[in-house]
Amino acid sequence: MTTTGTGSREPGAGLNPLRQVLPNGVTVIVKANHTTPAVSILVSGRAGGYSDPPGKDGAAALCARVLDRGTVSRPAAAIADDLDGRGASLSVSTGRHQTAIGATCLADDFAAVLALAADIARHPAFPENEVATRRADLITSIRQEQDDPAAMAVDAFMRALYGSHPYARKVRGTVETVEALNRQDLVRCHQKGFQPSLTTIVIVGDVEEQAAMAAVAGAFGDWKGGEPETLAVADASVVSKRQFVTVPMMNKSQADVAYGFIGTRRSDPDHVPLSVMNNALGQYAIGGRLGDSIRERQGMAYYVYSSMDPGFGQGPLLIRAGVSADNVERTIASIDAELTEILAKGFTAKEIDESKRYLVGSLPRQLETNAAIAAFLLNAEMFGLGLDYDVRVRSLVEAVTLEAANEGARRLLDPARATIAVAGPYVNHETHEGHET
Repeated sequence: MTTTGTGSREPGAGLNPLRQVLPNGVTVIVKANHTTPAVSILVSGRAGGYSDPPGKDGAAALCARVLDRGTVSRPAAAIADDLDGRGASLSVSTGRHQTAIGATCLADDFAAVLALAADIARHPAFPENEVATRRADLITSIRQEQDDPAAMAVDAFMRALYGSHPYARKVRGTVETVEALNRQDLVRCHQKGFQPSLTTIVIVGDVEEQAAMAAVAGAFGDWKGGEPETLAVADASVVSKRQFVTVPMMNKSQADVAYGFIGTRRSDPDHVPLSVMNNALGQYAIGGRLGDSIRERQGMAYYVYSSMDPGFGQGPLLIRAGVSADNVERTIASIDAELTEILAKGFTAKEIDESKRYLVGSLPRQLETNAAIAAFLLNAEMFGLGLDYDVRVRSLVEAVTLEAANEGARRLLDPARATIAVAGPYVNHETHEGHET
């Protein structure tokens, strides 16, 4: 739904926020919440790791780190002093497909902090000294993760699973690619991803909705930008056989296992049944089939869980486990056995009913704070779920049948096509990825 003017709402109960598209293409969503005298602000652009140019992995990640370190009219110190003086907070985060400026402040400071967020989004200066400092910080973070078996297992898993697809690349980049980034790379990243028609602004908190909408229009309404590129994420290549890679880290005490498959897009019509299925499999660490079998009954894993990461492209369905090196092969065999049994017999009605009850019961907890509501609304807008998704999702989950959940398992969970990566004090005679210890 695209609207201009005073804004529109979806009918029905629930969050029922006000939504408006400004004449320049900026989408604005406002939700009043007067429970506390505070406001959360999200300004999201389409600058993510997926759009990093070839050979410049980490450009969006570094851009996000420098974005709030000074604007054309405000040096970094002035920004920090302004926030500190108001008791407000502001941070910038990035992912595969977006970069978001998030701020929280008292209601009395809303106009001033909104103006600051608008200045950061529209007029970042990318000072050379800040680029150098934040580049060094990012490289340090990358080096620290190179010493973390959990991070290395996931990185190796993504490379093996996605091959030449952009999802194989790390959003944060590598030491080599980040070292080569310069100020102009960040300017180009910002210009490409922060344009009016690619920007969504969400305001949640102690505001009057029409007044907040007018404030956003005042801060962003005169912003002009070029014609944005259409985001089209290609399908990932089908993995037709089992893959096994290892990252030997012999000085570590624990091995980390990443086991999984190419999953689905968020737009997949079976997203909700797949979510119910994944929750029954092991979304929440000590719960589900995996937690009950591998952690509780067999006592092999420090942690074990499954996750789905659907996006504009086919994100992974990933099973993670942390184990002693002696238990790596037993853990993988146990995951194989659980998936094989699910494929043969399916989940039980009790498992799916409990999974659905848990998901429905957790919905209110996902909307307890202004920041959480803002993130929920941004996600709903980004994937076209509708302003009433918080109302509809309950009935969507409750409508999932046992057969639909089992069909989701049959669709995604096939041990014969699993990609497996192990990092830690473990060596296997299969394919290896080297790592300095």
